[in-house]
Amino acid sequence: MSDRLADFGQNTFMEYFSKTDDIIKDMREIIEISRDTAYRAVNTVLLQRNWLIGYRIAEEGFQGAERAEYGAAIIAKLSKTLTAEYGKGFTKTNLYHFYSFYREYPDIFHSASGKSSPPLSWTHYRILLQVNDKEARDWYEKEAISQTWSVRTLQRNVSSQYYYRMLRTQKKEAVVSEMKELTNKYQSDRLEFIKNPVIAEFLGLSSETDFTESDLEKSILSNLQKFLMELGKGYAFVARQQHIHTEKQDYYIDLVFYNYILKCFVLIDLKTEKITHQDVGQMDMYIRMYDEMKRSEGDNPTIGILLCSDTDEDIARFSVLHGNEQLFASKYKLYLPTEEELRAEIETQKMIFYLQQHDE
Repeated sequence: MSDRLADFGQNTFMEYFSKTDDIIKDMREIIEISRDTAYRAVNTVLLQRNWLIGYRIAEEGFQGAERAEYGAAIIAKLSKTLTAEYGKGFTKTNLYHFYSFYREYPDIFHSASGKSSPPLSWTHYRILLQVNDKEARDWYEKEAISQTWSVRTLQRNVSSQYYYRMLRTQKKEAVVSEMKELTNKYQSDRLEFIKNPVIAEFLGLSSETDFTESDLEKSILSNLQKFLMELGKGYAFVARQQHIHTEKQDYYIDLVFYNYILKCFVLIDLKTEKITHQDVGQMDMYIRMYDEMKRSEGDNPTIGILLCSDTDEDIARFSVLHGNEQLFASKYKLYLPTEEELRAEIETQKMIFYLQQHDE
């Protein structure tokens, strides 16, 4: 068998495999090597594509203040054309990131590492572009490569000023130890790249898939969608797991409706643990973004509903911004489900789910 494998020659995926007497161990090795090989291949092509797009944009001549307006117009035109032809992934912000990537890393594919396979993903480099200080950016890049930081570990370290804290401290070991402890959960997810919506969009896959949702959450959300539609109070379904991208992170809103009686969007997010202030802040961010991007003239302010499936406490919180609490109290409550209705529906779906699991 070993001779037959040798016949495959230059195929690095095949030549890395070494048969042992443990078939389970061999299966794990085959699967993990294949995933790693696929990731490196996709990552390299994605980086090359983005760098080349950035190079071509730069060739239009963006230098000088008098060219800034021209450059913005070019990017806007490109975004409109490319989005119409190729779908998501070519927003004005993304195109400017591609341009910045080429500008800040003009020789990335000329270096020794670049010629083989850049060890960091496009999302890593997008985070690095947030760092204006070149010395800090270079340090983060080297550390991310040598310590195999995940995307979320890198983002946390950049956001928490890890580089500058390391420069100023006399106790570097303590800072490093704390960082590793706080990012340990980010480092343990070996399939993080599969969940990356940038990779999904590049491969033409759906970017609205939530890979972290539990079966219980899926069951509750599926039935909650039907429940609200059956209330008959003007609800029209808009989206499920709607993707919202910010400069630093990707978010997914569990359910989005439009109520044509209230003339507003209704956003619903489900949490499996007790609702926190961070959850409320995130929902308020969703509302602000929806009001900015989706709300039309004549629409009322967007409403957010946070649900908790784990405990009766904080089972629902309603959120509406822009000082419209009175409007919410006097008008919206006539059409939104009450906390009692939501609690009863969630508890019913939990019971049905657990009974189904018991029958299996």
